[in-house]
Amino acid sequence: SAFSKWAKQLKQKSLTDLIRALRAVKPEMEQELISHAIGDIKNELKDKDRGTKTVAVSKLIYLHMIGYDVSWAAFNVVEVMSQTKFAGKRVGYTAAAQSFNEDTDVIMLATNLLKKDFSSGNQYEAGLALSCLSCILTHDLARDLAPDVVTMLASSRPYVKKRAVLVLYKVFLKYPVLCVD
Repeated sequence: SAFSKWAKQLKQKSLTDLIRALRAVKPEMEQELISHAIGDIKNELKDKDRGTKTVAVSKLIYLHMIGYDVSWAAFNVVEVMSQTKFAGKRVGYTAAAQSFNEDTDVIMLATNLLKKDFSSGNQYEAGLALSCLSCILTHDLARDLAPDVVTMLASSRPYVKKRAVLVLYKVFLKYPVLCVD
């Protein structure tokens, strides 16, 4: 059957392969294919290879975008966010921005990671961290990271400074006490 053909080929394939499989399978078989793909993604997330984890998280982003719950993989998203390569870091931060909410347990784990990327020599890593922060900001994150965001306002890099100003607005909304201090 078409399902078994696609299901066998999905393991450790790209996001493009997952999308092709979903488009090729009949609507009544879509849920079965998604369940199979999630099982494969869970196995890929256990892999030690960072590239495999990154591809798995990119598949999770897609599944989240089409309406599936991927909150079970929040810790894996933080793992991918912590990668040293920008490409992997971008996938992790995008997944966090898309799927994390105020109830996500691992948001506080991301605090030190965000701080580290704020001070990165790469302006795009700092911008990526700021963009993600604006999407996942909680009261506690606003309180803990506000001084770092304020410090970034003095950055010599206009790209970072602009993003810091925009994030600071959201920080003030979540943590208005900062305005008084």
